[in-house]
Amino acid sequence: MSSTTEDISTSLNLTSNTELVSNTHPTHITIIEPHSGWRLVDWKELTEYRDLFRFLVWREIKVRYAQSAIGIGWAVIQPVCSMIIFTIVFGKLAKIDSDGIPYAVFAFAAIVPWTYFSNAITDGANSLVQNADMIRKIYFPRMLLPLSAVVAKLVDFSIAMVLLAGLMAWYGMIPNLGILALPLLILLMILTASGVGLWLTAFAVQYRDVKHAMNFVVQLLMYAAPVVYPASLIPNTYPLFGSVTVNPQYFYALNPMVGVIEGMRSALLSSRPMPWDLIGIGLASSIVIAVTGLLYFRRKESIFADVA
Repeated sequence: MSSTTEDISTSLNLTSNTELVSNTHPTHITIIEPHSGWRLVDWKELTEYRDLFRFLVWREIKVRYAQSAIGIGWAVIQPVCSMIIFTIVFGKLAKIDSDGIPYAVFAFAAIVPWTYFSNAITDGANSLVQNADMIRKIYFPRMLLPLSAVVAKLVDFSIAMVLLAGLMAWYGMIPNLGILALPLLILLMILTASGVGLWLTAFAVQYRDVKHAMNFVVQLLMYAAPVVYPASLIPNTYPLFGSVTVNPQYFYALNPMVGVIEGMRSALLSSRPMPWDLIGIGLASSIVIAVTGLLYFRRKESIFADVA
């Protein structure tokens, strides 16, 4: 009888201690479940992983500069070499029109945003494949990887903008009031790179051909943007049938980088009036690309760990 009483007393004490510990140190349980259907951004989740995002951006920058022989020189060499080649081939030999602007600064004003865009989508497309071990072992919002590449490339962009300012000073060029639109153009550039990067990243995980096709895709996209030539070479009107005409420049502006490049040339070099029509079309196109890219990325997110 006494043994039974002692057992009951011990059991009650253990239960009391367990409840005390449970109340003192509450247990937080997070259940991760796959989501079905189309969905956009879980902002609360992204906020919770903001420290990881900062770390990924810092890692991208550190790998780019700290772990290379030339380091920060790559942010200078790439756009400067492109400018020299384009100036010789397209400016001197092909004599491409540059809207009355010296071809070197005309080309460099386009190379700066284009280099950012091409590097951001290339690194973003390869981000999940390169971090396959990481996404198999732990959970975090997968979109942080391509977006960290897009943000990290802003360091290169900033350095190149300083070089552009120096080149403008060399040629005695002063920005006009259109420079107030520069933040909008940069945001449009970032949004476009993010949208295209999300599309290519989702494709690259399932189809490894994307990695091998990236160089070709980037070159093709470059000639679809006014990098080596001005948008003014595209005619304003084109006869469709009878007296009906269309403006090919509006279709051309569906590439958002057209508005970005022409807008930067207008603001910094006064090559033309600010092309708000091209920028507006590009902004609408960029929003469509970003939203659909985000939807497709989130749709495929649940299988990344299996196929990466």
